[in-house]
Amino acid sequence: MRKFRLLVLILVLAAPGWPAVATAAEERFPAPEFETQYEIPTPAHPHPRQDFFEYLDIAVLLAALGLAAFFAIKKRSRLGLFSLTFFSILYFGFFRHGCICPVGALQNVIFSFSGDYLLPLGVILFFALPLLFALFFGRVFCASVCPLGALQEAVIYKPIRLPQPIKHVLGLIPYLYLGLAVLFASTGSGFVICRFDPFVGFYRLSATPFMLLLGLGLLLTGIFIARPYCRFFCPYGVLLGIFSFFAKKHLSITPKECIHCRLCENACPVDAINPPSPRLYKTSKAQQIKHFGIFLAFVPLILATSGFGFSRLTDVLARQDRMVSLAERIHQEETNVATGNTLDSDAFRQEQTRVEDLYRQAARIRHKFYIGLWVFGLFFGLVISLKIIVLMQRPGRTDYTPDRFHCISCGRCMEYCPVQSDGSVTET
Repeated sequence: MRKFRLLVLILVLAAPGWPAVATAAEERFPAPEFETQYEIPTPAHPHPRQDFFEYLDIAVLLAALGLAAFFAIKKRSRLGLFSLTFFSILYFGFFRHGCICPVGALQNVIFSFSGDYLLPLGVILFFALPLLFALFFGRVFCASVCPLGALQEAVIYKPIRLPQPIKHVLGLIPYLYLGLAVLFASTGSGFVICRFDPFVGFYRLSATPFMLLLGLGLLLTGIFIARPYCRFFCPYGVLLGIFSFFAKKHLSITPKECIHCRLCENACPVDAINPPSPRLYKTSKAQQIKHFGIFLAFVPLILATSGFGFSRLTDVLARQDRMVSLAERIHQEETNVATGNTLDSDAFRQEQTRVEDLYRQAARIRHKFYIGLWVFGLFFGLVISLKIIVLMQRPGRTDYTPDRFHCISCGRCMEYCPVQSDGSVTET
């Protein structure tokens, strides 16, 4: 398996010419011939794909999700899942250039509610199919289909376990990222997930030096802290985790009775296995209910504080919108606060658009940010409250079971489990 993982890394590093070949193959019209020495720049984003290739991508995604579910639940094959990971790096990564992926499609879906954007069928299916499979089979998309997760899976070598307090704090970041992505997409201010995708630069070889360094840093971190982006940043993983929590079927560690050997617990790279937890209370059940009721009384205060705190960020975040920043710049130039003009302000004046219309549009966007940040704050306060409630519970487990929310169905625990499907135990 280590040799196979090394082969994946070699192919990842040795594939710089693939994007150029794919881009050249998608040119539908010959490039015009110029008599000057002008050179056509290399596009930073992949060309729109023809309908046939769009349907092919959907078919490949559906087949990959089906295979991932088969390998994880029916076949219980770690080798099959890792082989599919290798395929996803090649197809969804280098050949597809990592776009469009379900992680980024989240923003397209949100932006479509503005009424100014017609959501393509391919985007809808890329967004919905992994969630549908998560509802029935768990996070099999994360296991070996997602090109972002596949690249991180290939570099895991000696994963370490983070302390629980650090893990819980870092686990709040995906909710913040999800809220920001929804906020910016709903206001039409930009797609932050695509803008700060740390791995798409490797697949397209077109990222800025900062993003390439960020992606490289995450991959190096992923050698010891497994899948850092998937666990502590991915906003789509929040939705997948919720759907996976209610999955009809889910990856199971052992096919028969657990013998409590703890090999699975040590094998899980993302610390997503729940150990046995008997119902032991230091206080009576009545006192537990009383403490729970007291905490519920503080939940409205948590929500209100969170909502108010996030609403204070309206000015800072609204300036990230092009129209708001342009309106502020025009106002500064007209009041002589700023000297000199910018390219954007000169272009605006050449359009001969009324300044009052620009100010009204900027005010509407600011208001959207204000309302959106209040909703974002209430959502984040609810997340914190639910996490505290979960930590207060003692479910009374008797076996080692996968954490349905955080388990990525990678199958490593199955590989280490000595219990066979017939109930026999393999000596280790």
